[in-house]
Amino acid sequence: MALAIINTRAGLGLEAPEVLVEVHLTNGLPGLAIVGLPEAAVKESRERVRSALINAGFDFPTRRITLNLAPADLPKEGGRFDLPIALGILVASGQIPGEAVAGLECLGELALDGKLRPVHGVLPVALEARRAGRTLLLPESNADEAALAGDLEVLPAADLPQVVAHLLKQAPITPHQLGERPAPRLAEPDLADVRGQHQARRALEVAASGGHNLLFAGPPGTGKTMLASRLPGILPPLGDDEALEVAAVRSVCGLPILERWGQRPFRTPHHTASGVALVGGGGKPRPGEISLAHHGVLFLDELPEFDRRVLEVLREPLESGQIVVSRALMQSCFPARFQLVAAMNPCPCGHLGDPRKACVCTPAQVQRYQARISGPLLDRIDLQVEVPALPAAQLTEQRSGESSEVVRQRVLAARQRQAQRGALNAYLPSSTLEDLCALDGQERTWLADVLNRLNLSARAYHRVLRVALTLADLAEEPRPRQPQLMEAIGYRQLDRLIGGNGGV
Repeated sequence: MALAIINTRAGLGLEAPEVLVEVHLTNGLPGLAIVGLPEAAVKESRERVRSALINAGFDFPTRRITLNLAPADLPKEGGRFDLPIALGILVASGQIPGEAVAGLECLGELALDGKLRPVHGVLPVALEARRAGRTLLLPESNADEAALAGDLEVLPAADLPQVVAHLLKQAPITPHQLGERPAPRLAEPDLADVRGQHQARRALEVAASGGHNLLFAGPPGTGKTMLASRLPGILPPLGDDEALEVAAVRSVCGLPILERWGQRPFRTPHHTASGVALVGGGGKPRPGEISLAHHGVLFLDELPEFDRRVLEVLREPLESGQIVVSRALMQSCFPARFQLVAAMNPCPCGHLGDPRKACVCTPAQVQRYQARISGPLLDRIDLQVEVPALPAAQLTEQRSGESSEVVRQRVLAARQRQAQRGALNAYLPSSTLEDLCALDGQERTWLADVLNRLNLSARAYHRVLRVALTLADLAEEPRPRQPQLMEAIGYRQLDRLIGGNGGV
């Protein structure tokens, strides 16, 4: 036949829209034209496909070849279209029967000798192929990733001759099976390694139980980063659907997905990171650090050192759990349901309030340093905790604190109570939150007085209620009472936390 249609898929953020590779052979001067909004790497596939077909022992038609990548208004990029283009040419020229590619989707980059090279973003493709009920043929290096999609027939191939032999039923390819789900390969740091810092450990447990954002403040070397790195170890493991969402983001970014399968992400971008690096974007939008931290932890060390405009872009995803990147030709939506954990020094030199060393900063320098973090961003951080310098005797004592496993069991019990309500406390609708807290008249009067004296915003008020509800869950109480409200408010006193030298 002179016309062939091969099913494949493009990569558009975390989406994998269907693309039909239409190949038409006609008489005329030999040549190959590609239409359908291809970018440079796709246009260059004409040379890769030509060489791969010839070196693999197949005929390259000396006719006029027109390739249409439909839909025509969808941008196409990368080398993933090499294999479907080659198969389309073989079907259109009669070297493979058309019925052999029925119900098949394929993708893969071709080397000049016909070998198949892996491509990025295979997991979203596999999930869509499973929904469509088709078989997926792809490079064998991508087979494990594609098999994570579950109920999907995955055909791995090493080169173009193996693909053709399978389609001609000369040497069928055995469908790839993962067997058991991969186990996490990396050990999580243990909370038992942390000496002292009982309030910070308590705040870490509360943050893990309710999904709350957390800020550590204190002099250098007091264990802020060490504490933050222990948060994933006390969080529950990812469920299957959550693990697939995390893996899909890593797949699109070209990162390995099996070594941390089932583990919570822990992303630590440097303070020189740009806004695009943090939230995603670019000419062809890609996920940023907040999407790579989806269902996990985003740790921002030296928080005031980040550009203020970069920090401000966090405000929307902290509320909505997603980020929408709009460009002239497309719009991409990336997941961003993460926990923010930040660390900061109280002043530029870091020693404001440090008994070990005197601060050398002027009040104006302290004020400017703290003012780099806006009030609206701080409103979204539920727990603001001081991490003081420890005495030498406490650092050298042999006794260690509770292990991550012990703390995780309490976290799991608190989260189980929240699961019965339908959401973590950090994400409950405001109306539901107030109904669950059910404060009586005396508690409301007392709380209103405290809020007025501390000059807290309406958003901060709801954050206090969320933390108090989590404290009640940890205490196995039906609703928060005054002790839980007092502790929750204690986590909001930033003036005390940074030493009382100017607010942020």
